[in-house]
Amino acid sequence: MSRRVPHGRSGSRRVAVLLAAIACGSALVSCSSDNGGGSSTASVTPRPTPPNASNFTGTPPSAIASAASSIIGSASARASSAAASVSARASEFAASVSADTARASATAEKQLKNVQGSGNATSEVKMTGLPTSETGGLRAVLVTITNNSGKTASYAVQVDFKNPDGKVVETAYVGKENLAPGKKAQPVVISRQPAQPQLTPVLAKAQRY
Repeated sequence: MSRRVPHGRSGSRRVAVLLAAIACGSALVSCSSDNGGGSSTASVTPRPTPPNASNFTGTPPSAIASAASSIIGSASARASSAAASVSARASEFAASVSADTARASATAEKQLKNVQGSGNATSEVKMTGLPTSETGGLRAVLVTITNNSGKTASYAVQVDFKNPDGKVVETAYVGKENLAPGKKAQPVVISRQPAQPQLTPVLAKAQRY
Protein backbone atom coordinates (compact mmCIF):
# COMPACT_ATOMS: atom_id res chain seq x y z
CA MET A 1 0.00 0.00 0.00
CA SER A 2 1.49 3.34 -1.08
CA ARG A 3 1.55 6.44 1.10
CA ARG A 4 0.97 9.81 -0.53
CA VAL A 5 2.49 13.04 0.67
CA PRO A 6 -0.13 15.70 1.19
CA HIS A 7 -0.26 18.16 -1.67
CA GLY A 8 -0.03 21.20 0.63
CA ARG A 9 3.23 20.15 2.33
CA SER A 10 5.04 19.29 -0.93
CA GLY A 11 4.07 22.65 -2.45
CA SER A 12 5.38 24.56 0.52
CA ARG A 13 8.79 22.88 0.25
CA ARG A 14 9.08 23.68 -3.45
CA VAL A 15 8.24 27.34 -2.78
CA ALA A 16 10.86 27.57 0.00
CA VAL A 17 13.61 26.11 -2.26
CA LEU A 18 12.68 28.47 -5.09
CA LEU A 19 12.80 31.55 -2.82
CA ALA A 20 16.24 30.54 -1.49
CA ALA A 21 17.60 30.17 -5.03
CA ILE A 22 16.23 33.57 -6.03
CA ALA A 23 17.75 35.19 -2.93
CA CYS A 24 21.21 33.75 -3.68
CA GLY A 25 21.19 34.83 -7.33
CA SER A 26 19.80 38.37 -6.95
CA ALA A 27 22.04 39.38 -4.05
CA LEU A 28 25.26 37.95 -5.61
CA VAL A 29 25.73 35.53 -2.72
CA SER A 30 27.78 32.39 -2.45
CA CYS A 31 25.74 29.46 -1.29
CA SER A 32 27.37 26.32 0.01
CA SER A 33 25.93 23.03 1.17
CA ASP A 34 27.46 20.88 3.86
CA ASN A 35 26.75 17.37 2.66
CA GLY A 36 27.89 16.00 5.95
CA GLY A 37 25.54 18.06 8.11
CA GLY A 38 22.73 18.32 5.63
CA SER A 39 22.52 22.10 6.06
CA SER A 40 23.27 25.02 3.72
CA THR A 41 24.74 28.47 4.49
CA ALA A 42 24.78 31.71 2.49
CA SER A 43 27.11 34.74 2.81
CA VAL A 44 25.87 38.01 1.32
CA THR A 45 28.31 40.58 -0.16
CA PRO A 46 26.81 44.08 -0.53
CA ARG A 47 27.07 45.57 -4.01
CA PRO A 48 29.47 48.63 -4.02
CA THR A 49 27.84 51.99 -4.66
CA PRO A 50 29.36 53.78 -7.68
CA PRO A 51 30.72 57.32 -7.07
CA ASN A 52 28.49 60.23 -7.88
CA ALA A 53 29.97 61.80 -11.03
CA SER A 54 28.31 65.12 -10.27
CA ASN A 55 30.75 65.58 -7.39
CA PHE A 56 33.74 65.98 -9.78
CA THR A 57 34.27 69.54 -11.03
CA GLY A 58 37.08 71.59 -12.56
CA THR A 59 37.78 73.48 -9.33
CA PRO A 60 40.79 72.12 -7.34
CA PRO A 61 40.03 70.87 -3.85
CA SER A 62 40.54 73.51 -1.17
CA ALA A 63 43.54 71.63 0.29
CA ILE A 64 45.41 71.79 -3.05
CA ALA A 65 44.52 75.44 -3.55
CA SER A 66 45.76 76.21 -0.05
CA ALA A 67 49.04 74.38 -0.67
CA ALA A 68 49.59 76.25 -3.94
CA SER A 69 48.90 79.56 -2.23
CA SER A 70 51.38 78.65 0.49
CA ILE A 71 54.10 77.80 -2.05
CA ILE A 72 53.57 81.07 -3.95
CA GLY A 73 53.60 83.05 -0.72
CA SER A 74 56.80 81.34 0.40
CA ALA A 75 58.51 82.07 -2.94
CA SER A 76 57.47 85.71 -2.77
CA ALA A 77 58.78 85.97 0.78
CA ARG A 78 62.12 84.49 -0.27
CA ALA A 79 62.37 86.90 -3.21
CA SER A 80 61.57 89.86 -0.95
CA SER A 81 64.10 88.65 1.59
CA ALA A 82 66.78 88.27 -1.12
CA ALA A 83 66.07 91.79 -2.43
CA ALA A 84 66.25 93.19 1.08
CA SER A 85 69.53 91.35 1.64
CA VAL A 86 71.05 92.82 -1.55
CA SER A 87 69.90 96.29 -0.54
CA ALA A 88 71.38 95.83 2.93
CA ARG A 89 74.72 94.69 1.50
CA ALA A 90 74.79 97.70 -0.83
CA SER A 91 74.12 100.06 2.08
CA GLU A 92 76.78 98.42 4.23
CA PHE A 93 79.35 98.56 1.41
CA ALA A 94 78.60 102.21 0.68
CA ALA A 95 78.75 103.10 4.36
CA SER A 96 82.13 101.41 4.84
CA VAL A 97 83.56 103.17 1.79
CA SER A 98 82.10 106.54 2.76
CA ALA A 99 83.56 106.33 6.25
CA ASP A 100 87.05 105.85 4.78
CA THR A 101 86.93 108.31 1.91
CA ALA A 102 84.56 111.19 2.78
CA ARG A 103 87.27 113.53 4.10
CA ALA A 104 89.80 112.45 1.45
CA SER A 105 87.22 113.08 -1.27
CA ALA A 106 86.59 116.63 -0.12
CA THR A 107 90.34 117.30 0.07
CA ALA A 108 90.95 115.83 -3.39
CA GLU A 109 88.20 117.91 -4.97
CA LYS A 110 89.69 121.04 -3.44
CA GLN A 111 93.19 120.19 -4.69
CA LEU A 112 91.99 119.51 -8.25
CA LYS A 113 89.87 122.62 -8.55
CA ASN A 114 92.59 124.66 -10.22
CA VAL A 115 94.48 121.84 -11.95
CA GLN A 116 94.66 122.28 -15.71
CA GLY A 117 94.61 119.24 -17.95
CA SER A 118 94.83 115.72 -16.54
CA GLY A 119 97.40 116.50 -13.78
CA ASN A 120 100.93 115.27 -13.09
CA ALA A 121 100.21 111.80 -11.68
CA THR A 122 98.00 109.90 -14.11
CA SER A 123 100.77 107.35 -14.68
CA GLU A 124 100.70 106.49 -10.98
CA VAL A 125 96.97 105.72 -10.90
CA LYS A 126 95.19 102.57 -12.12
CA MET A 127 91.50 101.69 -11.97
CA THR A 128 89.78 98.32 -11.64
CA GLY A 129 86.02 97.67 -11.67
CA LEU A 130 84.69 95.70 -8.69
CA PRO A 131 82.21 92.81 -9.19
CA THR A 132 78.67 93.84 -8.29
CA SER A 133 78.41 90.63 -6.25
CA GLU A 134 80.88 92.20 -3.82
CA THR A 135 79.27 95.65 -3.75
CA GLY A 136 75.61 94.74 -3.27
CA GLY A 137 74.88 95.65 -6.90
CA LEU A 138 76.53 99.07 -6.81
CA ARG A 139 78.87 100.19 -9.58
CA ALA A 140 82.26 100.68 -7.88
CA VAL A 141 85.84 101.22 -8.98
CA LEU A 142 89.00 100.38 -7.07
CA VAL A 143 91.53 103.19 -7.58
CA THR A 144 95.13 102.09 -7.01
CA ILE A 145 97.57 104.94 -6.31
CA THR A 146 101.28 104.10 -6.29
CA ASN A 147 103.82 106.64 -5.12
CA ASN A 148 106.66 106.43 -7.61
CA SER A 149 108.04 109.88 -6.83
CA GLY A 150 110.76 108.74 -4.42
CA LYS A 151 109.45 110.87 -1.55
CA THR A 152 106.33 111.13 0.58
CA ALA A 153 103.52 112.77 -1.33
CA SER A 154 99.75 113.28 -1.35
CA TYR A 155 97.44 112.46 -4.27
CA ALA A 156 94.11 113.71 -5.55
CA VAL A 157 92.15 111.77 -8.19
CA GLN A 158 89.06 112.62 -10.24
CA VAL A 159 86.99 109.84 -11.84
CA ASP A 160 84.28 110.64 -14.40
CA PHE A 161 81.47 108.24 -15.26
CA LYS A 162 80.38 108.49 -18.88
CA ASN A 163 77.25 107.15 -20.56
CA PRO A 164 77.30 105.32 -23.94
CA ASP A 165 77.17 108.72 -25.71
CA GLY A 166 80.38 109.81 -23.99
CA LYS A 167 78.67 112.37 -21.78
CA VAL A 168 79.87 112.75 -18.19
CA VAL A 169 76.90 112.02 -15.93
CA GLU A 170 78.74 111.77 -12.62
CA THR A 171 82.09 112.81 -11.11
CA ALA A 172 83.74 111.40 -7.99
CA TYR A 173 86.89 112.29 -6.10
CA VAL A 174 89.31 110.20 -4.03
CA GLY A 175 92.74 110.78 -2.64
CA LYS A 176 95.47 109.78 -0.26
CA GLU A 177 97.57 112.06 1.91
CA ASN A 178 101.16 111.45 2.99
CA LEU A 179 101.75 108.28 0.98
CA ALA A 180 105.28 106.95 1.54
CA PRO A 181 107.59 106.29 -1.43
CA GLY A 182 106.85 102.98 -3.17
CA LYS A 183 103.65 102.46 -1.16
CA LYS A 184 100.15 101.98 -2.52
CA ALA A 185 96.71 103.25 -1.53
CA GLN A 186 93.47 101.77 -2.84
CA PRO A 187 90.45 104.01 -2.24
CA VAL A 188 87.09 103.05 -3.78
CA VAL A 189 84.86 105.22 -5.96
CA ILE A 190 81.12 104.46 -6.03
CA SER A 191 78.65 105.59 -8.67
CA ARG A 192 75.24 106.67 -7.41
CA GLN A 193 73.66 106.36 -10.84
CA PRO A 194 71.12 103.63 -11.79
CA ALA A 195 72.49 100.34 -13.14
CA GLN A 196 71.20 101.22 -16.61
CA PRO A 197 72.41 102.58 -18.91
CA GLN A 198 75.89 101.16 -18.57
CA LEU A 199 78.45 103.76 -17.48
CA THR A 200 82.19 103.75 -18.09
CA PRO A 201 84.59 105.07 -15.43
CA VAL A 202 87.35 107.29 -16.83
CA LEU A 203 90.41 108.69 -15.07
CA ALA A 204 89.96 112.42 -15.62
CA LYS A 205 92.66 113.90 -13.37
CA ALA A 206 95.38 112.72 -10.99
CA GLN A 207 97.55 115.25 -9.15
CA ARG A 208 100.50 114.67 -6.86
CA TYR A 209 101.10 117.50 -4.40
